[in-house]
Amino acid sequence: MKKFMTAAVAGLGLALAATAATAQAPAALAQVKQRNILNCGSNTGLAGFGVPDAQGNWGGLDVEFCRAVAAAIFNDPAKVKFIPLSAKDRFTALQSGEVDLLVRNSTWTMTRDASLGIVFTGVNSSDGQGFMVRKKLGVTSALQLSGASICTQQGTTTELNLADFFRSNNLKYEVVAFASSDETVKAYDAGRCDAFTTDASGLYAERLKLTAPDEHMVLPEIISKEPLGPSVRNNDPQWFALVKWVHFAMLNAEELGVTKANVDEMMKSNNPEIKRLLGTEGKFGETIGLTNDWAYRIIKHVGNYGESFERNVGSGSLLKIARGQNALWTKGGLQYAPPVR
Repeated sequence: MKKFMTAAVAGLGLALAATAATAQAPAALAQVKQRNILNCGSNTGLAGFGVPDAQGNWGGLDVEFCRAVAAAIFNDPAKVKFIPLSAKDRFTALQSGEVDLLVRNSTWTMTRDASLGIVFTGVNSSDGQGFMVRKKLGVTSALQLSGASICTQQGTTTELNLADFFRSNNLKYEVVAFASSDETVKAYDAGRCDAFTTDASGLYAERLKLTAPDEHMVLPEIISKEPLGPSVRNNDPQWFALVKWVHFAMLNAEELGVTKANVDEMMKSNNPEIKRLLGTEGKFGETIGLTNDWAYRIIKHVGNYGESFERNVGSGSLLKIARGQNALWTKGGLQYAPPVR
């Protein structure tokens, strides 16, 4: 009994120590401000989402979200250090504190949400897994891929969805898996497999890297739900709220017609929703540790969600992906934000 009591007390002591350590850990916002830069985990190079140009300047939908967070905090979207992370290393880097925020086309799943010590702040791109093949293969549907060899990336939901799809349709296949997305694309381009599978948006982006992009096509089937979004560690409610509301601010701005071009004029608006969003009424920024013009800063430097989408992956980009599920809820899409009030 004494041994049991001693062990129980020791265990309680460890638990209390861990809780105290978490409570005493510097808040993420304070750390970012002290460092004077946001460390953002990014893709190693995915067109439209996160990729550096020849001069090392980063661009993409995920990249602009990181810039929006920096704009809200510093009034300067350039105060971001982008840290390229592989699919294998991305969550470890977030857990360890190497990055403050992970925005790297990562799928929100129950396992990741419940067991990694992280939390997703929203969905900045609703996607689904698809397949790409050579047109000369003569395949027009994923259901015709029985017996095919499929290139995919290890350690991703893509690999799991692939197994589910072929098993549920009683189809045989051979998986050819690689550690990185670059290796996977190069193997497919070299003819080492019949098809390549990843998120549909990724297929359009990766097709641009192929030797002859026009010789390849994306099949019509979408075989999974892939809600892609930013994530943070789950021990800092203020930081979670801040990152979440950066996304909501960009959505509300689009819904209210506030753009990068007209945001200064909109500061004079009498619309109460716009006044609350832009900080001319109320003190909503203070609730997340920011100045009350936090959303104005985001829109002034980066723009609203629709502007960022169209510029990076939509009609104004090389990818030309339709808004589809990523349209606002008022236009038949899934993008919806609670009100600032």
